[in-house]
Amino acid sequence: MEDKTITRYSVPAQLLHWLTAILVLVAFIYGPGGSEARIYSAARDADRQLHETLGVCVLTLVALRILWRAFDKRPEHPPGPRWMTLAASVVQGALYALLLGVPLTAICGAWLEGHSLTLLAGVLVPSPLPASHDLGAVIAEIHTWLGDAILWLAGAHTLAGLGHHYVLKDGVLRSMLPGRDA
Repeated sequence: MEDKTITRYSVPAQLLHWLTAILVLVAFIYGPGGSEARIYSAARDADRQLHETLGVCVLTLVALRILWRAFDKRPEHPPGPRWMTLAASVVQGALYALLLGVPLTAICGAWLEGHSLTLLAGVLVPSPLPASHDLGAVIAEIHTWLGDAILWLAGAHTLAGLGHHYVLKDGVLRSMLPGRDA
């Protein structure tokens, strides 16, 4: 019987992974940041619309990733110390939690502050929530902290992948890179 060991993530899993990474980075760059007055100023409309649209796209991609993960086969962790496997699982779980939490806190914070989501092409998504400005401001602040946290954690995740590739030479990074001979 032929060995069917999976050594690479599927093309859809790779696509969802890299699209998510790119969208998170671009959303972070275009995040208007600052006070509520600054974020919702007319001068920041384009950046805010792009940021909010990217956030909704990230949320959608993450939902698709979670659904895809439920059915897709993934490569096994390479042999190594138990702490490394545990750390990888914890970081992966934390990244998924942040990928959901960052856009959800942004949406809830904006809606509770009384703002509609304003997506590209002027698409407005009004708040279905009753306004609670103070709570919205707290949640918006949490969004800022989580946005910073996801970048730091994604950076650590990237460094770990590079460490697997250049130091451990175990194929972990190649398993997520596009192409047959990556």
